[in-house]
Formats: sequence, C-alpha cells, structure tokens
Amino acid sequence: MDNYNKQSLNSMPGPVPDFRGNDGSLVSVLKTLLFFTIMMITLPIGLYFTSKSYLFEASGYSSNDSYFYAAIVAVIAVHVILGFFVYVAWNEGSSQTRAGKQD
Repeated sequence: MDNYNKQSLNSMPGPVPDFRGNDGSLVSVLKTLLFFTIMMITLPIGLYFTSKSYLFEASGYSSNDSYFYAAIVAVIAVHVILGFFVYVAWNEGSSQTRAGKQD
C-alpha cells in the first residue's frame, strides 16, 4: 500500500502553464476596454442632453426637432468612440506582435 501512494504522488502533473502571455499586456487590454466602456456609456448620453438643452433648444428649434438632432449627435459620438476603439485595439495588437517577433 505504501508503494501505491508513492507512485500516485510522483505521477501528479506539474503546475498548469500560463498561456495568457505577459500580465502587463493583459492589464493594459483591460484598462483600454474599461476606458472605452465608460466612454460609450457617458459621452453619448452627456452629449445628447447637453446638445439638446444648450445647442438646439437655445437656438430656437422646437422640442421635437431638438430631440431628433440631439439623437443624431449621440449616434455620431457612438460611432466615433467605436472607431477610436478599433484604432487603438488594432495598434495595440500590432505593437505586441512586433515586440514578440523581435525577441
């Protein structure tokens, strides 16, 4: 019985390797994702209400027109943020690939 226990302890696998890469790059990716998530929530909503109140209603547009144009401003803001996110993600991935190939 003692022989069986020694064999089972020796045959246990080692620690599982970490395939995530550099932890610094993972933290960097999460910070980028968190930044753009916050921007996607706050900026379009803030621009919607700000442009409705201070830009369109102050310029003399009717209430219905100011809702419509403020929504267009918010949609444009969403598209700009998404474009910046794709640009940052594309450049971040290519810089990590270049850094990995130089090693």
